Amino acid sequence: MKKKSFNKDLFTILPLVFSGLLCISVIFVLYQKHSASPEFDQQLSSLTTIFLSISGFLSAFILAYLALAVIDLKKNRSAGAGSLNTITQKMHDFRSIVELLLHSKMWLPGLKEYIDEEFENLTFFEVKEFYKGKSKLAIEFLQETHNYGETENLYLELKSLLMSNTRDKKVIDDINYPTIYNKDIVEKWLEHKCGSGLWYYFGFKYGVFKESLNLDAVFERHQDKIMTLANTIDSAAFEDSSFNEVFLSKLGEYMSKEVMPKLYQLQETMGSKLPRVIRSLYIIFLILVLFGVLLPVFYLLFNLPIISLIISYALVVSVIFYISTTLYQFLNSEMQS
Repeated sequence: MKKKSFNKDLFTILPLVFSGLLCISVIFVLYQKHSASPEFDQQLSSLTTIFLSISGFLSAFILAYLALAVIDLKKNRSAGAGSLNTITQKMHDFRSIVELLLHSKMWLPGLKEYIDEEFENLTFFEVKEFYKGKSKLAIEFLQETHNYGETENLYLELKSLLMSNTRDKKVIDDINYPTIYNKDIVEKWLEHKCGSGLWYYFGFKYGVFKESLNLDAVFERHQDKIMTLANTIDSAAFEDSSFNEVFLSKLGEYMSKEVMPKLYQLQETMGSKLPRVIRSLYIIFLILVLFGVLLPVFYLLFNLPIISLIISYALVVSVIFYISTTLYQFLNSEMQS
């Protein structure tokens, strides 16, 4: 992977270095000819019209490509915005389910008070990252002898899903359902596989934890609401499900493997800057316009020194060389995107 990245960087840097060297060489050679032969200035001036045509054509072509690329990018982001809204709503519904579970009576007596009072400022993220040594409370929590069948971790995990920010320590009564989730909290959910605890406790290890998690204690109206929310999340996945340990296991797996990765990916896409290829082409476009079109025009209109024309020729020649040497790599990346 590192070798591939190194090769990619090398193919990007080498053409740039050689283009820079070519630019310096052309300036040196043309200036030498200018110093050695007075007639050379007239020869350069006579080529200005052709030079302007080439620079203008390349600038127009790149401008057209940039315009089409931005329009295509805007379309993709508009489509992505629709997908992001759908995924965000799934996350809203899941968090509503989590809230009902968290406030239900399925937990062992005393567990809520133990976590919410004795470890009021402790978060699931701090427990998972205890090895970083940033939270003494997390280390203290892990060193304690718990009497709740190890369901404390699940309770903390569900609490983390109701938080809106990584700096939050408590779950507020009025849960926040934002238009766009905070990127940092989504990253933490994904990093620590929040939601997968439902699969672990109610699926993989339910035989161990079933005495500590009483699903029958969840109010029937809340069970119905949970099933309605689950079918809103994905009617195909939860169509024939009933409120039981199998359903909760399936829900946790679905959210941690399907919804959260997509939520993070879509947020990354929507929040990303212009692709590097477009930024690079825009810089090339600017160089061509400034030094390939405007500078020669100003040379003709205002009788600028011949050195301005020499610099113009050298920069445009080096830009054309750079385009030629990176064209294959650019086309290859376009085919793969």
